[in-house]
Amino acid sequence: MIESIFTKIIKGEIPCHKIYEDEKTLAFLDIHPVAEGHVLVISKVQEAYVWDLKPEDYTALMVTVQKVARRLREVIDKPYVGEMVVGTDIPHAHVHVVPFTEPYELKRTLETATVEADPAILADLAQRLYFS
Repeated sequence: MIESIFTKIIKGEIPCHKIYEDEKTLAFLDIHPVAEGHVLVISKVQEAYVWDLKPEDYTALMVTVQKVARRLREVIDKPYVGEMVVGTDIPHAHVHVVPFTEPYELKRTLETATVEADPAILADLAQRLYFS
């Protein structure tokens, strides 16, 4: 299997704005966010689909999604956090975690997020969200 961009991020070959990491998962800001605080939570195991992860890796992924969602509610001034498992864009198990206020904000499709975010803004936000 060819290494995904996420595997390269895990290995440190490609930089990211990391907010959380443990032995099984990594969470970082999406560079094409649909909203402020749009985070990708990935498994450190390169499996194309979330549903094909081993139970312990799936559980670790979802535990991290919950941690990130709670952290987003603490730091970002939004009352809700949605999660999306899409699985069509990168062949590596991941979950989009997106803070929002109104349902229409979450209904935006990920394809509308084509503009790359300002790296300085992402760096500042990552610092505010980072689990210490």
